[in-house]
Amino acid sequence: MRLLVVEDDKTIREFLVRALGEAGFRVDASGEAADAEKLSLEGVHDAIVVDLTLPDMDGLELIQRMRAQGVAAPVLILSARRSVDERVLGLERGGDDYLTKPFAVAELLARLRALLRRSTAGQPEAVRLRVADLELDLIRREAKRGGVELQLTQQEFGLLEYLCRNAGRVVTRAMVLDHVWKMRIDTSTNIVDVHIHRLRNKVDRNAERPLIRTMRGVGYVLKD
Repeated sequence: MRLLVVEDDKTIREFLVRALGEAGFRVDASGEAADAEKLSLEGVHDAIVVDLTLPDMDGLELIQRMRAQGVAAPVLILSARRSVDERVLGLERGGDDYLTKPFAVAELLARLRALLRRSTAGQPEAVRLRVADLELDLIRREAKRGGVELQLTQQEFGLLEYLCRNAGRVVTRAMVLDHVWKMRIDTSTNIVDVHIHRLRNKVDRNAERPLIRTMRGVGYVLKD
C-alpha cells in the first residue's frame, strides 16, 4: 500500500517516512502543499496524511483542492489543533479522520489501517494479491501459502509483495533494491540474494512446486 505524507516539519516528516516504511508501507513525502497537490493527482496513493500547518497553504485548503479535483483517497489529518471545533471543521472540509499531535505511532497505524479497510470495502482485488496458492493481504501484512500463514519480516513481506506485483516478469537486483529498499545501493551487495534465500525457505520449502525462481545473471521471477 502506498501513502502520501504532507508535513512541513522535516524531523517529523522523516520520522513518519521511517515509521510507516518499517510498518510495510511505500511512502512519498512532501513539505509543501503545492508539491503535495501534484503528487496526489497522480492517483497512486491509497491514503494521505496531511498536517494542517503548511508554509504555502493551509492544510484544509489543500484537502479541499484535492477533493475538488477528484482525489478520493482517504485523508488522515495530523495536527496540533486540538479543539473540538477544529476537528469537526477538518472532517467537514474533506478529512476522513483526525489525529492530534503528539501522537503514538501505534494509534497512527491503527487509524490508517482502519481507513484503508473502509476505503477498499467491496474491492478485495485492491488489498489482496494471489499467485497460485500464495495469497497476500496488503492491509494486515499477512501472507499464506496453501492456506498456511507464513511468518515473514516486514522486509520479506515487502520483497514478496514486489515479486507478486510483477508475477511472471523477471526483476533485476537493481530493480528490487530501488523498489523494496527505496535507496540506491551498490548492486554488488548480496542483500537481495540473502533475502531471496530466506524468503524461498519460507514460501517454497513445504510446497510441491516452487514459485520463486532465479534467472542466472539476470534476477528473479515469481511464477506458477
